[in-house]
Amino acid sequence: MLNIIWVGLFLVAFVTALIRFVAFGDSGAFNTFISSMFESSKTAFEISLGLTGILALWLGILKIGERCGLVAWMSRLIAPLFSRLAPEVPRDHPAMGAIVMNMAANMLGLDNAATPIGIRAMKALQELNPLKNTASNAQILFLVINTSSVTLFPITVFTYRAQMGSSNPTDVFLPILIATYASTMAGLASVAMVQRINLLDRVVLAYLGGFTLFMAVVVGYLAQLDQAEMQRQSALASNFALCSLVIAFLLISTWKRINAYEAFIDGAKEGFQTAITIIPYLVAMLVAIGVFRSSGAMDLLVEWIRTLFALLSIDTRFVDALPTALMKPLSGSGARTLMLDTMQTAGADSFVGRLVSIVQGSTETTFYVLTVYFGAVKIKNMRHALGCGLFADFAGITCGIVVGYWFFG
Repeated sequence: MLNIIWVGLFLVAFVTALIRFVAFGDSGAFNTFISSMFESSKTAFEISLGLTGILALWLGILKIGERCGLVAWMSRLIAPLFSRLAPEVPRDHPAMGAIVMNMAANMLGLDNAATPIGIRAMKALQELNPLKNTASNAQILFLVINTSSVTLFPITVFTYRAQMGSSNPTDVFLPILIATYASTMAGLASVAMVQRINLLDRVVLAYLGGFTLFMAVVVGYLAQLDQAEMQRQSALASNFALCSLVIAFLLISTWKRINAYEAFIDGAKEGFQTAITIIPYLVAMLVAIGVFRSSGAMDLLVEWIRTLFALLSIDTRFVDALPTALMKPLSGSGARTLMLDTMQTAGADSFVGRLVSIVQGSTETTFYVLTVYFGAVKIKNMRHALGCGLFADFAGITCGIVVGYWFFG
């Protein structure tokens, strides 16, 4: 499926460039096509280069946690749930702890920590995978939950809105939380349907119910705070949690007389090698996305959607947010650029300005995550991972639009 999409992006981009040349005499269409290929390949390498230090840092820290036993302790927190969702993974397997830490980092909005920890979890799950070039059920489940995971503190979105002159940058907090929660539940439900997972199991329902209750408590508490205090407490909670985790690893390793420095170096070496491994996968995906975007194919798609909804006499204001929504699963930096451009043009506190903020905060760069995670373990056949991930994105975007109209329409 990924091969079809990858080739399709190139073909659609080429046809669009050809139409621009034949119908409008745009002699620069093909030049833009080639330029975007070179630029995107450069971007892919720069992303990999930037990930090298981050991967080395966090996989080094995670290695300390593994050797001091704290990761194993954390794995027991979700063992009852994951043993039902993915029965092929043993309860005491190292992947469990990495999955817990990855989910916590995503919830706190700590993307730089979540990615390397998620790669570590994917590698641990790969050890149990009998078909090394094909994604296992457990890997697909983890990846879809990862790409659609709830973000409690979308700090970056608040920051962008403040920079663009919003009078209340955090007014999109509740809509983002609702939309990303819908995305997570949709992703889990789609995987459960394909893999025939029983979500009505008492243990599964207890975990999901507890998570929902926790979400309600967090929302209720943060909703009563003013803008400045919400931002302050959100940032404080995220940074304090991360700092506490690192110090806990170091203190416990010292107490158990484990050489933390040596453990860190071993983990950092693994992170460096991982960064090198994913470069070809990133280049392949980002080049295809780059030519698709630069050809103008996405703009044409958005205009067709606008025309269709106008013919159906449906409010088309949401269509101006679709470029960001359609780009987010493909490219995080591309979606961010489109979001800022929309807020610059329409205003950060306009309906569409708020809507692009909701979309940006409630969906994930699915293609990027699949490329990085599966590329790190050299999986070529991702089976239903992409379909379930995109379904979760669709649910998050749709819910975001509905909630946007509910709150601000």
